[in-house]
Amino acid sequence: MGYYVNVESDVKIFVEDLNPEGKKTIVFLHGWPGSHELFEYQFDQLPKWGYRCIGIDQRGFGKSDKPWRGYDYNRLADDVKCIVETLRLQDFILAGHSTGGAIAIRYMSRHNGYGVSKLALFAAAAPSLIKLPNFPYGIDVEVVNQIIEGTYTDRPKMLSNFGDIFFFQYITQPFSYWFLQLGLQAAGWSTAAIANTWINEQLFSDLGKINVPTLIIHGIHDKVVPFQLGEVQEKYIKNSKLIPFNYSGHGSFYDQKDLFNKELMNFIEE
Repeated sequence: MGYYVNVESDVKIFVEDLNPEGKKTIVFLHGWPGSHELFEYQFDQLPKWGYRCIGIDQRGFGKSDKPWRGYDYNRLADDVKCIVETLRLQDFILAGHSTGGAIAIRYMSRHNGYGVSKLALFAAAAPSLIKLPNFPYGIDVEVVNQIIEGTYTDRPKMLSNFGDIFFFQYITQPFSYWFLQLGLQAAGWSTAAIANTWINEQLFSDLGKINVPTLIIHGIHDKVVPFQLGEVQEKYIKNSKLIPFNYSGHGSFYDQKDLFNKELMNFIEE
């Protein structure tokens, strides 16, 4: 069941809500440049086991409105809070992939984990996706600048190149085309704005404010968000555990989808 939630007077966010009668609720925050549809292979299976799965298309992406502004982590976390309050969610699992993981971390610190009983991070782009003078992990800022330039000159080609490094396992040409189409649903300006957010925002202080059990899944072959970031997250988030996925890149939810679903359910039921 899909519907829209107003997060500002002029901004509506699309929400996919599967199995509303489910025993436990998982709220999924997708990564750049996709939509909630990235979690198709979770939504296919988890409701069978009694879970309610809520997928949010962040502003600028998927079926949500695409305003010119509002692509900093604070506003994106506030969008999630509006949806949580509108749907009256309590005791739910917040699950974020890549940029969605960064938004989830900011939600936990900015809104004191409102309503969240457990947190799941999948290749989260935190505490900084960019290498810094005192933080040698992450990626070079030049890589992000090339993404921004590519967005403004040939966005389909940029997205196609990004898709080539996203997964570790073999993907078919039709699957690659499907992944490209998810990225093309976004607006060019929101695609670039999020990339600028990677450069301008850091989440070091946010990690220590997380006070719920946290699962960290990270592919060891991740070429987008290096595996070391998952190790840093485990070090600074209390009561967290890191599960390396040995045959995954950035998209562990597809590279090893069966193991991914199993580990997520195990964590929820612990």
